[in-house]
Amino acid sequence: MIILVDYNLNRQAILLSGRLAIEGWLEIVPIQLVTFTEIGIPSDSSDRFVWRFAQSNGMLLLTANRSAKGKDALEQVMREENTPTSFPILTISDPDRVNEYNYRERCVDRLVEIVIDIRDYLGAGRLFIP
Repeated sequence: MIILVDYNLNRQAILLSGRLAIEGWLEIVPIQLVTFTEIGIPSDSSDRFVWRFAQSNGMLLLTANRSAKGKDALEQVMREENTPTSFPILTISDPDRVNEYNYRERCVDRLVEIVIDIRDYLGAGRLFIP
């Protein structure tokens, strides 16, 4: 499963990827965290564009965005476009805490759980990590 990492979480993505590798999860569960730069998405892309891109490419979106302001805000887009088969938005509750070993480990455990059981989470809208 490819997880598209919001442009403001690049550092956290590196830490999470490292933890996934060290714990051996990547040998068991196919998880790949990719950044906007790696995929070729401009960092100033609208939330609506990012949502649609992730959905049309079968990706989970990892963000810290909780904004509901504006017609293209991620929360608004999810409310308008989420269907029973949509992939959920994964929101890191406290992105600054990803630096903390225990918090990072809990985030990784939750990511793995969601990827393994993805069918149970389709249409859920937003899921919080950890």
